[in-house]
Amino acid sequence: MCGRFTLSYKAIELQLSLGLTDVPADLQPRYNIAPSQPIAAVTDGKTKKLEYLKWGLVPSWAKDIGIGNKLINARSETIKEKPSFRNAFQRRRCLILADGFYEWKRFSQKGLPSQPYYFHIKDNRPFAFAGIWEIWQAPDGSELWSTAIITCAANSLVGSIHERMPVILDSSTMWQWLDNLEVHQLTQLMKPYSAENMTVYPVSREVNAVGMDHPGLIESIVI
Repeated sequence: MCGRFTLSYKAIELQLSLGLTDVPADLQPRYNIAPSQPIAAVTDGKTKKLEYLKWGLVPSWAKDIGIGNKLINARSETIKEKPSFRNAFQRRRCLILADGFYEWKRFSQKGLPSQPYYFHIKDNRPFAFAGIWEIWQAPDGSELWSTAIITCAANSLVGSIHERMPVILDSSTMWQWLDNLEVHQLTQLMKPYSAENMTVYPVSREVNAVGMDHPGLIESIVI
């Protein structure tokens, strides 16, 4: 799964690196993005405008927004069939902007706390997670725009820590995700990113606390 990630680039850097047309100038670096928070995403491949969506998908038919707490990820293997995801997969795909993500290694010894690790692309450039989005309308008429990150089987690097990883799209593939592609073409994009192009290292357990958000969270530590 993917439960925390980062987007530390400044607005102008992100815009130039990914070819975006509109990035809010007040975009702040974030080092511990968690479910239920607003996250930077692109829903339209033509305008390439950055928008904010709530992390935790709330389908249009949901009775309340609480379901979003359980739908932060969508498995690539079943996204085409699951009622919560299939319509969004067909019609409402998005790019969730990031430059790294965390995963936790669990130990068999009882009482030993999990160790967080930080993954990113080797040259530290930003990328996008493949995502889907929905609009939910509240009884008062207000709208909630929400999203989920698509996951796939882990590559060999991530697999040493966790069995799943987010679907990563770099600048060479990300805009295809928003094109009007056939299902088999989309399926080809939902694959593990190359382990050879990624790096990982252990980081402080401070990242466990949702309220912590500072550059020190992505610094390597010795364990």
